[in-house]
Amino acid sequence: MGGGHGLATTLRAVRRYAAAVTAVVSVADDGGSSGRLRQAFGIPAPGDIRRCLVALGDPSSAWAGYFEHRFDAGELEGHPLGNLVIAGLASATGDFIAALDEAGRLVGTRGRVLPASTVPLVLKADAAGGAVEGQVNVSSTGRISSVSLVPPDAPACEEAVAAIAEADQVVLGPGSLFTSVLAAAIVPGVLDALARTSANRVYVCNLRPQLPETDGFDVADHVRALAHHGVHPDVVLCHPGGSRSDEPGVPVVEHPVADDAGTAHDPARLGPALAGLVARGG
Repeated sequence: MGGGHGLATTLRAVRRYAAAVTAVVSVADDGGSSGRLRQAFGIPAPGDIRRCLVALGDPSSAWAGYFEHRFDAGELEGHPLGNLVIAGLASATGDFIAALDEAGRLVGTRGRVLPASTVPLVLKADAAGGAVEGQVNVSSTGRISSVSLVPPDAPACEEAVAAIAEADQVVLGPGSLFTSVLAAAIVPGVLDALARTSANRVYVCNLRPQLPETDGFDVADHVRALAHHGVHPDVVLCHPGGSRSDEPGVPVVEHPVADDAGTAHDPARLGPALAGLVARGG
């Protein structure tokens, strides 16, 4: 659960051990190609969904590569082909979930990719500079205290809620705490499903603070921010040496999950760490 590049990394890790995988993706992005398509067609933001489809796609699929092709001229400049395919399938089928399932077949997705909500969402934040609206603005506004969604009663994707209820493990993150992870998790039906599930809920902490939204955050600050929004992980997974100036109040498992440069999570290392948490029940 989450969005952006972080969730795609998690999916590449999880597919190494999980028999069935479902991505629950934030759809609050209002910038770039996603912003243009949601404004033009009234669909949930497709960009993070596209990344997840490719992450779970067949590595030998030509379509998986084509989905990431980005136009660099004319009226289509800035649009990845996959975003346009998703928008076109949604228009043709009249059903956004059916469109994603069909897009998944094109790229040979192993698993399912679903939006947290079936409607476009606007992310709002209370930040150091005051109230801010729109994900692009929120991500650059400064240190954030809380986020919310417009509409506040946005419907959750029913298939996503069912997947959370049936899961053995729910992995949140890594990624932008407020603009990706919480943007997906605080959709009311999703939040309720997270509270009710018997799955082991794992929060994968970022390798470093994301400036400016989590400037100065340590692991405990991440856990407190999640709890403030009603999200309560059973265990936190973090790379050794991560900032832990305060006890987070939930079990913390340290495991080498970063790449050799220490700049990003490595799916080949993250996968076994998450698989071990399934085996030991957190």
